[in-house]
Amino acid sequence: MGDERTTTRVLLDRSGHTYAEEAGIQLADRPAPLYQLLVLATLLSTRIRASVAVAAARELFAAGYRTPQAMERASWQQRVDALGRGHYRRYDERTATMLGNAAKLCLDRWRGDLRRLHREANGQQAVLRRLLTEFPGIGPTGADIFLREAQAVWAELRPFADRRALAGAERLGLPKSAEKLAALVRGPDFGRLASALVRVALDKDSADDINRAVRAR
Repeated sequence: MGDERTTTRVLLDRSGHTYAEEAGIQLADRPAPLYQLLVLATLLSTRIRASVAVAAARELFAAGYRTPQAMERASWQQRVDALGRGHYRRYDERTATMLGNAAKLCLDRWRGDLRRLHREANGQQAVLRRLLTEFPGIGPTGADIFLREAQAVWAELRPFADRRALAGAERLGLPKSAEKLAALVRGPDFGRLASALVRVALDKDSADDINRAVRAR
């Protein structure tokens, strides 16, 4: 447990920020930031580098598309252009369409407020996942990304670790279950830990750096 706690501290010191924070989202249980998280989860779902997805999200938000109303009002070309500025070019046209359709669904079904989706699910992860996958561009992976990040503000989700986070834990020799990982950090820090573990899963060199730093202590 001692080595595991040391590894966790080093990991959080080096990579302890969520993808929402990286995208400039001030996550809170309010309509606009929850919608922005949905956009980010959509972008992170494709087979593209996470850094590119985050950059594309920042460009969309910088263009003013921070709410479903603004995203739907934007033209398809405006969405494509914003994605291109974030170098999200491989999937830009298809994603621009999906973002427009998802914004319309958010407005039509949830009146632009994903807290309504949260209330309908009544805290049940399986129901949340099912409702999230109704959005264009959000499959099981995207739903897990959303839930992993949303646990920062929807506390009943904690501890939530998706497949990639658990793969990162295994790479570092940490427990391979969310419940055991949760014993290593304070509750509010678990989302940061999960995101850091995803970064390890995506970058083997990161795991090697963390392990070297732990051995040096």
